[in-house]
Amino acid sequence: MGHRSSFFKENCLPNTCYLRLNRYPPCPTAFGIHGLMPHTDSDFLTILHQDQVGGLQLVKDRKWIAVKPNPDALIINIGDLFQAWSNGVYKSVEHRVMTNPKLERFSMAYFLCPSNDTVIESCREPSIYRKFSFREYRKQVRDDVQKLGSKIGLPRFLTHEGSSNI
Repeated sequence: MGHRSSFFKENCLPNTCYLRLNRYPPCPTAFGIHGLMPHTDSDFLTILHQDQVGGLQLVKDRKWIAVKPNPDALIINIGDLFQAWSNGVYKSVEHRVMTNPKLERFSMAYFLCPSNDTVIESCREPSIYRKFSFREYRKQVRDDVQKLGSKIGLPRFLTHEGSSNI
């Protein structure tokens, strides 16, 4: 894609990436309750293993589809930083988790994140996104969630040329 092959090795260090274990208790009161609201991940990539209960859904062709659990597979989600880095060639995956009325659900997710000072810039020109640091991106996402109740994400970082391309 035009970036040096060492970009991720140099910027996504063991102390900047993290592993999260998720537990979603059963929710017998109603079906269709979100265990995790619709969102995109803010990192480069998320590597996910889910149990056999299921509940992960993603948007494909503007429709929510269930991701069938497979104990022998890992799910790789493209995150916002990879979308910006690829200049929109690869898209961040919108996803959510629905609770199960009777069964507890578990998943493990590994988030490939750069250091806060890493500058994210497109590997192609003209870039639809302006350069930004991971720290700046995280702060903007946090501010939007606090003020608006939801994440805006990458649209905040479009260049004027990029905003006419969506």
